[in-house]
Amino acid sequence: MALNLNVPDAFVRRHIGPSESEFQTMLETLGLSSLDELIAETVPAPIRTDRRLDLPDARSEAEMLTDLRAWADRNEVFRSFIGMGYHDTVTPPVIQRNVLENPSWYTQYTPYQAEISQGRLEALLVFQTMISDLTGMEIANASLLDEATAAAEAMMMFHRLARRGKSDTFLVSSGCHPQTIEVIRTRAKPIGVKVVVGDHQTFSFDDQVFGALVQYPETDGAIDDYAGVCERAHDAGAYVAVAADLMSLVVLPPPGEFGADVVMGNTQRFGVPMGYGGPHAAYFATNEAFKRQVPGRIIGVSVDADGKPALRMALQTREQHIRRAKATSNICTAQVLLAIMAGMYAVYHGPEGLRRIASRIHDLTRVLASGLERLGFTLRHDRFFDTLRIETDAPKRLLDVARTCRINLRAYDDGSIGVALDETTSTGDLDTLFAVFSGENVGFTAAELAAEMDPVSPIRTSDYLTHSVFNSYHSETEMMRYLHRLAARDLSLTTSMIPLGSCTMKLNAAAELMPVTWESFSRIHPFAPVDQAAGYHALIEQFEKWLAEITGFAGISLQPNAGAAGEYTGMLVIRTYHENHGEGHRNVCLIPSSAHGTNPASAVMAGMDVVIVACDEHGNVNVDDLRAKAKQYADRLAALMITYPSTHGVFEVGIRGICDIIHAHGGQVYMDGANMNAQVGLCRPGDFGADVCHLNLHKTFAIPHGGGGPGVGPIGCAAHLKPFLPGHPVVETGGERAIRAVAAAPWGSANVLLISWAYIAMLGPEGLKRSTAAAILNANYMATRLSPHYDVLYTGASGRVAHEFILDLRPLKARTGISELDVAKRLMDYGYHAPTVSFPVGGTLMIEPTESESKAELDRFCDALISIRAEIQEVDLGLADAEENVLKNAPHPAYVVTADEWTLPYSREKAAYPAPWTHAHKFWPAVRRINDAHGDRHLVCACPPVETYVEG
Repeated sequence: MALNLNVPDAFVRRHIGPSESEFQTMLETLGLSSLDELIAETVPAPIRTDRRLDLPDARSEAEMLTDLRAWADRNEVFRSFIGMGYHDTVTPPVIQRNVLENPSWYTQYTPYQAEISQGRLEALLVFQTMISDLTGMEIANASLLDEATAAAEAMMMFHRLARRGKSDTFLVSSGCHPQTIEVIRTRAKPIGVKVVVGDHQTFSFDDQVFGALVQYPETDGAIDDYAGVCERAHDAGAYVAVAADLMSLVVLPPPGEFGADVVMGNTQRFGVPMGYGGPHAAYFATNEAFKRQVPGRIIGVSVDADGKPALRMALQTREQHIRRAKATSNICTAQVLLAIMAGMYAVYHGPEGLRRIASRIHDLTRVLASGLERLGFTLRHDRFFDTLRIETDAPKRLLDVARTCRINLRAYDDGSIGVALDETTSTGDLDTLFAVFSGENVGFTAAELAAEMDPVSPIRTSDYLTHSVFNSYHSETEMMRYLHRLAARDLSLTTSMIPLGSCTMKLNAAAELMPVTWESFSRIHPFAPVDQAAGYHALIEQFEKWLAEITGFAGISLQPNAGAAGEYTGMLVIRTYHENHGEGHRNVCLIPSSAHGTNPASAVMAGMDVVIVACDEHGNVNVDDLRAKAKQYADRLAALMITYPSTHGVFEVGIRGICDIIHAHGGQVYMDGANMNAQVGLCRPGDFGADVCHLNLHKTFAIPHGGGGPGVGPIGCAAHLKPFLPGHPVVETGGERAIRAVAAAPWGSANVLLISWAYIAMLGPEGLKRSTAAAILNANYMATRLSPHYDVLYTGASGRVAHEFILDLRPLKARTGISELDVAKRLMDYGYHAPTVSFPVGGTLMIEPTESESKAELDRFCDALISIRAEIQEVDLGLADAEENVLKNAPHPAYVVTADEWTLPYSREKAAYPAPWTHAHKFWPAVRRINDAHGDRHLVCACPPVETYVEG
């Protein structure tokens, strides 16, 4: 027998849940003999491919990490004093280890099931409180994607609020960051807004202007008094947004005190590494009068069934999906994991700690300014926080000398030089900077200068972070325990499977995430010279090629930093393509009624008119209706947006014909890639007719959901669209005729691209294909086990589902009054997160197991649903009360089942321990069922006093 020299511990066996023998058992349940037989019955033959993906062979975890380390070593971590909204920072190790590197935090899902998300919701409420306090505004949301897109959201909000008849002019101060100006222009064009970039102090506000954006401090460090600007704008009926540096607000007057209507910005410097551009949590704060207009999510305080305080996402933050084409924003995600890091940075340091950090940064900047003036340099501005703009007649010499000292400075077009300091700056750094600027012996040190200078008091006089949460956890012991307490109140993948349809909650392997915190990747400024990021660029180039091979597309852009951002980017590329071919009038987008709610919202944001296409009784696109509407709008047809496999969980046989109809009438096909986990290695959208497609790297390619973000939504496109892929105003990227930037950083959330690269590298072509087949097998196995107990709503032509399926609870509700929501809440007592509730069809549950769950876990979840079906049957037969039953009262927290008094007509055992595995390990919901209506009537989105919880 020959020696077996294959890797003994291949990653594919770690990633895919079921073993080989379990595969066979599951296939037997389906009446099949092989995975190939299942795939043949599931994926339509006309689109199925047998070609092996042209990707490198799979690597072991150790090999992957060794290869990635070699690329990390090609990056050079210079001291970057560039600023422009990005700063080096210190991530407290207690936060790095207990949040960023903790699967109890990074494998959580969006907190739609609030009763089992109370820890994360509290952390986000802390974040909102921090933002409201520091900005001086009344309410804040739970984060947005980045500063530039948050500024664009402010512009769009003002545009909606503007009085009728007002023209569409928006002022952007020339003092704003260039990437923010660019993204504002991107968003403005499709909705008909005229952007004027100019001097905010001399600008004349009139009734033609609906809003303005200013930077505080300005991009070159200047601190301006914006009270007069706000007053002039308000007198003209316009609104003002302030893009504010959060650290500066610790010592500067908050914008809420000088008249801002919106304050937004980036929280990156609150302990979140630069990561070559992201991910970072933006913030958005405003006045309560605009609470229904705020984009993204707001965490609010409500009460549960016993009147105890309980947290949940406020209703308006869920409405965007429902409103579809009438949505005011296409945002369906956030940067939750990064927002929690930033909020906990404030908790750990507290108000005094933040004041010490901010004051030290400012004092170092004062010392630098004093030394530069002593060396004969002139400063552009005499009021600053952490950034100086220095006049010089030899900018190239200074930049070259700085680089020999491994320092990056900012170069302005007029020859001046910028230096931005941060919390990692030392007096030694200042001495090096003095040497760079003097070119000879300096004659003094930073320490000597500091000894000659008097301290200055912060200009800010108002209090902030007065809540006890910011004044209690300053030792590592207490902080560690606080973070652990919060995590224990949240169900994550560390507890059980999260079977959410259309969300793909698969394994986020530890080896994939390890490189994210390596300094050679995490400490690089996004606008550092590209030769300092050679490792990053080698990885990005290879990763783009891999995604192109997997999808069958010619071009890839990694800039969009969320799935919905990818949708928007794809639609802009299509619109620009039409414009460049003299067909800018093409503005109709056909969208099936089953589509994700963000699809029509993204199309509208891209300036398109949405026309809905009906679905047939099997959940497929009604081809006759599609053909009729394509013909009706042939002169104006721009695109079709379609999800494949369909949102109903099946591979539609006629997808090629659907694409042909659109192309025949002059349109382009946009494929929503949310369900790409059912395609990788089996078929490629670029081969069967799609022209552009976004990919959810946080779904198919293993970037963790992080409790609602980070996400990454790159797009792939056919060759004819490649020239229009997005560019950037600071770093060259994109196609020859690139659309403007869609995100602040050139390659979006570059830091977490490492995760998806590692995922592909460790699985290789065979592992990727097998993962897809395993996801389809797991879904079909579960559907087969559950079909005797629940109606499976849609199946494909052969009776199979794709990688997800829908259970129809509407007949049961009609007979018993038990709803899909009751089942979702009862699953918590069994230790499970609910499937997707009432999407894409009301009254249903949509289940997606992914390939990472073992047969034992699949069986446990099926057993839970079968047991719940028996509980519904008790109601149906009159054996359980129609209202006072174990489903209507679910979930059952520990304090309920351990109370001295028990008045419910079923046992404590039935309530709390409904399945055998709950005796071995029990996840306890933190609260009883939450009263959503109460929370919407009494919107509270900042931390209430601790006494509120005690009284409750």
